[in-house]
Amino acid sequence: MSEEISAGDVLHAPKRSERLRQRAAWMYFVEEMTQSAIAEALGVGRVTVVRMLAEAKALGEVRIALSRGDAELGGLEAGLCKLHGFSEAIVAPLSSASADPTGPIGAALGDHVSALLRNDMKIGLGWGRTLNRSLEYLHERSLRGLNVVSLVGGVTHFARDNPVEFPSAFAHAFNAECYLIPAPALVDSPTTKTALIERCGLGAVYDFARALDAVVVSVGSLGPEATVARFALIGDAERKALREYGGVGEMLCNVFDREGRIVDHPLNERVMSVPLEVVRAAPIRVLAAGGEHKLAAIDGAIKLLKPTTLVTDLATARRLTDGGR
Repeated sequence: MSEEISAGDVLHAPKRSERLRQRAAWMYFVEEMTQSAIAEALGVGRVTVVRMLAEAKALGEVRIALSRGDAELGGLEAGLCKLHGFSEAIVAPLSSASADPTGPIGAALGDHVSALLRNDMKIGLGWGRTLNRSLEYLHERSLRGLNVVSLVGGVTHFARDNPVEFPSAFAHAFNAECYLIPAPALVDSPTTKTALIERCGLGAVYDFARALDAVVVSVGSLGPEATVARFALIGDAERKALREYGGVGEMLCNVFDREGRIVDHPLNERVMSVPLEVVRAAPIRVLAAGGEHKLAAIDGAIKLLKPTTLVTDLATARRLTDGGR
């Protein structure tokens, strides 16, 4: 996904058979579609899909950074940068507007973050499903002096996947030191938050996070499908109240409105996260998010974080460049 598309690439675009093969490989290995579903989506027979997947593997195209021969992606990336002021935008291919973009965005993010890491770097990480999916696409290696800092506390109960394991798993992939906030993402009161920071040792983690080189975060909606809802961090009644206050999404459990302003609600005073002004001060700010249900949240998050890089999917990129229509 990190491969650049030059003018020469556009002039000498891959033949249709090559583009079709690469689309089939992306759908199968990244979007995890069945061979029958791919055949239907591409308008070819299942035997053709099997043959194309075998060819893609034989040609060495089956790797996390599959070649992108679609000139539209480059055009959308340039459009996003011009419209929103990003230094870089990365648009992941998507088989259809209704497909789940989590896997494709995770693949693109894993490749991008792997490329930007260097020795003696301090990187702050959020958590959530999209970031977790990037783990399988990281280019693991040992980096000297790399420090990983969790930007938000955790959850107290989970049944299957733990969304807050991302920072520690990320650190393990690069043999890095990892600093966590060993507290719930939301505590019962501002007094408890102050006590944990000032008298329980968490202040050292907060202080360490004040000189980050880069941050990687995602954004959540306030709907029932959101991570904060699935793990009961913010209940139905609170999410309804937050929406009435103008809330459209959350970043590191801080709820904000469409204009990127933190909502004036007591919940935001109980969040165990590194202050967002510290997060915004990092020179490199990567926001990874997509999906139609998150459009308002992504729009607000762009204004709130002012990311230097956006990693999103094709359908979301189209909506963001046409004003969300």
